[in-house]
Amino acid sequence: MKRINSNIITKTIINLCVEANLNLRRDVLSALKSACRKENNSRAKNILGDIIQNAAIARKERLAICQDTGMPLVFAEIGQDVKIIGDLKKAINKGIDKGYKKASLRNSIVGDPLLRGNSKYSPAVIHIDLVKGNKLKLTVLPKGFGCENKSALKMFNPTVSIDEVGKFIINTVKAAGPNACPPYVVGVGIGGTADYACLLAKKALLRKIRNPKSKLEKDLLASINKLNIGPMGLGGDTTALAVNIETYPTHIAGLPVAVNISCHALRSATEVL
Repeated sequence: MKRINSNIITKTIINLCVEANLNLRRDVLSALKSACRKENNSRAKNILGDIIQNAAIARKERLAICQDTGMPLVFAEIGQDVKIIGDLKKAINKGIDKGYKKASLRNSIVGDPLLRGNSKYSPAVIHIDLVKGNKLKLTVLPKGFGCENKSALKMFNPTVSIDEVGKFIINTVKAAGPNACPPYVVGVGIGGTADYACLLAKKALLRKIRNPKSKLEKDLLASINKLNIGPMGLGGDTTALAVNIETYPTHIAGLPVAVNISCHALRSATEVL
């Protein structure tokens, strides 16, 4: 049995908050550079160049990539042979508070969703998975709400065609238009229950950007990039950098489909203890 003290978890979360908000993920940066090389629209190419330069300045000057440093999400994969010494959730939220303060990040969390109130750094939204092994994997995903507000869920009848599912995903991106700071990474969750499909869509954003792993991902990416929304909504070939789809078995009577869009500043950082 591996024992991990909660103080170590707090220190790790502090570092992950800083890393995620100041250093753009390498796969995202690589995808932006590739899109810039291929972009045919001169204005779109210039905008992509500015986005890339912004990431470089943020890294060099130790500044936030975006002023919206997001609602912090923490994904904790806990090995079944790990024993946490202390309060896990308290340790995570303490790390969020200290990490956001250390990097001079914006405090954007209101305590009551209806009454609002003064903003804070925490609490984070925490997702915990129990897995095999004796490791603890922690991931911080700061999710800005310009793009989070464009999330969508639809409970399809199980008789619908794949084309109908695809149209829903494309129309969700179309409805987002310029308002969520494209080019996007489009996370899609299909299956499970309503809540689990939404979680799958969020987890899809953690997957490294690479060549589409399915024909559906490839076709959807091509269709979305024909919308001519383009970088920052001013037209061009690059409306999305990737479409990542995660699936899970579901009930015979349903077909939940969730879409979670990320802006071009898709930020996350991971460490394994």
